[in-house]
Amino acid sequence: MSKGVLAAGIIALGLLAFGVVLLVSNYFSGNEMDYYLLKDTTEAAMTDAVDIGFYRLTGQLRMDKEKFAESFVRRFSQSVNQNRSYNIKMYDINETPPKVSIQVDSSTSVTFNSEALDISNRIDAILETKYDENRLVEDLMKEGKLDYEQFYNRG
Repeated sequence: MSKGVLAAGIIALGLLAFGVVLLVSNYFSGNEMDYYLLKDTTEAAMTDAVDIGFYRLTGQLRMDKEKFAESFVRRFSQSVNQNRSYNIKMYDINETPPKVSIQVDSSTSVTFNSEALDISNRIDAILETKYDENRLVEDLMKEGKLDYEQFYNRG
């Protein structure tokens, strides 16, 4: 009888260990997937939101806040795991220079004392370019094909 109880105890301990490993694995793999999804989505949404007309005119990067928020939420919602609930918090969005600070909280299936365990990922992203000047616009202005002086002299 004691060998049967011992075998049942070992099986119960194995099932408990398997359950703990499954929960920890769910937490860490969810954290990694959420981080890379947040990073890639932020980069793509910032690139989508760049004001091309302003860049062509001045050679400086500027992004539209509303376009960034719309693009980020659309892209993020298309790629998320349907088994979780997500909470997106946008802390800081600067248009010039393009900078965003975003935090995404996702609820896991793990609960302690009837409270869900949240995975929280935060990213600060700055979009920059290595160019100081817009050579295309300057060359076209020198050739007389563009007249942007009216925009520069508005003061």
